[in-house]
Amino acid sequence: MLKKLSAEKQLEILEIGIAEFAEHGPAKANINVIARNSGVSVGVLYKYYENKDALFLACLRHALTALERVISEVFQSSDKMLARTEKLIRALQRSAKEQPCYHILYHEITAGSCRQYASVFAREIEEISAAAYGALITQAQAEGTLRQDMDPRMFAFFFDNLLMMLQFSYCCDYYRERFEIYCGRDALSDDDKVASELLKFFESAFTTERSQIQHQN
Repeated sequence: MLKKLSAEKQLEILEIGIAEFAEHGPAKANINVIARNSGVSVGVLYKYYENKDALFLACLRHALTALERVISEVFQSSDKMLARTEKLIRALQRSAKEQPCYHILYHEITAGSCRQYASVFAREIEEISAAAYGALITQAQAEGTLRQDMDPRMFAFFFDNLLMMLQFSYCCDYYRERFEIYCGRDALSDDDKVASELLKFFESAFTTERSQIQHQN
């Protein structure tokens, strides 16, 4: 009779699976390596996961739940928009450094190798943040702390794009190299400066209305 794996062992398998999938991608990841590094047999893995694809999806959902938690914790505060934005930037910086494989798996979904999951996970991942960011911007507009001439849903999209690129810049090879080309070889080692400069960008975008720019011209 198959001995049931403890919750701790199941979590360990997911973490090891995340590392393997992040390094090699879903196609080239080796389930034998995951089993060996987890200290279980391949047969045991297949008792819990029908195939490698099912294990990949379980790893993916585990990673995305953790990333969602990072965002949710920040948005539970009652701070103003810019204060929450700074907390979110710093939380994503920490998460990308401490759990880079989670963010690499997130990136995998956006790449062509995971095309079959794109439509499902785009909604599963993005609808939560889209609603949260849009609601926060709308609330800040009502309070008079953000510019009035913006479409909250559009700005939420652009806001999230920059945060997503920030995550990838800390842990995905191409985006890290891209960041260093623009900002300097050691730029990512100074989290405070990265957070400060990005916050300036957001502050200007959120508070400078088009009419003010036209008036200055």
